[in-house]
Amino acid sequence: QVQLVESGGGLVQAGGSLRLSCAASGRIFSIDDMAWYRQAPGNQRELVALIGSGGTSYADSVKGRFTISRDNAKNTVYLQMNSLQPEDTAVYLCNVRATTTTSREYYSAYWGQGTQVTVSS
Repeated sequence: QVQLVESGGGLVQAGGSLRLSCAASGRIFSIDDMAWYRQAPGNQRELVALIGSGGTSYADSVKGRFTISRDNAKNTVYLQMNSLQPEDTAVYLCNVRATTTTSREYYSAYWGQGTQVTVSS
């Protein structure tokens, strides 16, 4: 119904920056919240940043360093990550809450496949 494709991950030195993108496509009718999660080996998946009708919110660990934004015309959400640290190393996953043309009243959550971010010290 809805496909998410992430890009922008990679290897960067501590203190560097990366910009992640996540483009949604398919039978989209409307999109509500868009978010980025991350999961490091052995750790639970955690919410990094979210953007929706209520504004934006961030995990305490990334406040002041990461910025989430969206382009509604392109159904795309971005995550600008600055001052990256080794503890930011994880697979970053995009999550979108959307309705589809075949189910216009009910929101469902969709996940991307993830993009690896590795920060070296």
